[in-house]
Amino acid sequence: MERRAISIVHDDDILGGEPRVEGTRVRVRHIATRVIDAGQSPAYVADQLDLTIADVYEAMAHYRNIEEIRQFERENEAAFEHFGETSVKLKEPAS
Repeated sequence: MERRAISIVHDDDILGGEPRVEGTRVRVRHIATRVIDAGQSPAYVADQLDLTIADVYEAMAHYRNIEEIRQFERENEAAFEHFGETSVKLKEPAS
């Protein structure tokens, strides 16, 4: 997979505007989690996510804007909690 220009983009219509690799739905946060938390090499992450190694390094550089990333995490958690509270609950079978 070859791209001429590398960029991290934000689009409110895709992934709620969370930063991602252009042309993909791969979030910066997902890449950073795999490299930092899971200890996977950037080359391995690039291979597994069908990205270039440059994409992974650019995402890692973007991840340094940690407050922006944390804000998206908070918003996702709040949306998940809201969804859980408003979703349809299954009725317990009558005994």
